[in-house]
Amino acid sequence: MRYVLIMTALFLGLAAPQVPAAEARTITLTVGKAKLVAEVVDTPDTRATGLMHRFSLQPDHGMLFVFDRPQPLGFWMKNIDDMRPQDESTHWSKGLALYAIEMRQGWFATKGIVAGEKVTGLPAASAN
Repeated sequence: MRYVLIMTALFLGLAAPQVPAAEARTITLTVGKAKLVAEVVDTPDTRATGLMHRFSLQPDHGMLFVFDRPQPLGFWMKNIDDMRPQDESTHWSKGLALYAIEMRQGWFATKGIVAGEKVTGLPAASAN
């Protein structure tokens, strides 16, 4: 069984990304009935950077974090998370997870996506 942690992002006026989104590997995912284009980050360095330093995202675009095995996932989210933007405390997955999806703040709610929605189009787990 594959588990996905879903996060949202709040974008502020920040510096340009370290890896231009145009050069990143992307895939199309479906969450519930909603489609999105996800930039795939599956190495320790790209996962550590995430969406930091991004000024904006195209509509229905986000990031997919891919891990090598199911595990508790913890993220600190200075510019991320619907609950408390600018919060650097660690936010943990509710169980073991292989993936985390990060989208623009409010995207999941706008699309009517709730916990337990099926995600299709996920790649194989990372071997890094």
